[in-house]
Amino acid sequence: MRTVLCLAFVLGQFAAGAADFNAGIAAYEKGDFVKARAEWEPLAEAGDPPAQFNLALLFYDGRGAPQDYEAAFHWFSRAANQGYVKAERNLGAMYAEGRGAVRDYIKAYKWFALCSAAGNDACTAQRDLAAKRLNSGKLSEARRLAREFKPTMEKKDQESQP
Repeated sequence: MRTVLCLAFVLGQFAAGAADFNAGIAAYEKGDFVKARAEWEPLAEAGDPPAQFNLALLFYDGRGAPQDYEAAFHWFSRAANQGYVKAERNLGAMYAEGRGAVRDYIKAYKWFALCSAAGNDACTAQRDLAAKRLNSGKLSEARRLAREFKPTMEKKDQESQP
């Protein structure tokens, strides 16, 4: 599965954070993926889900850094664990493909189910495909994982706060 870059615009960010994120968007649109990575990486490390998602896409596609599915998986995971729907979809795909992590249809189902519950029809279709790979016991486990999931916001780096 080839991911499609969906750049995330976040309303209501503080001006400094928005400037860095938007500078990354501008750099990406100009094809300067190294600069986009440089703008998004500090935000991603500080816990910003859209920056984590976009950074993951850079690693997934090998833009601004060597292609690295494990790094993409890491950043998609951090964003998905905060409830970022676009990252949930891509994380589900990575589990389904065994790319960046061991193939795991239970976890793929979980992430696709969460994304589907947010209204993403593509995730619904992927969730149903993952379900076909699971026996009834494993499907019950996957549904339980999705049902019990609670997003957790990452703590922002307190040292960098004024």
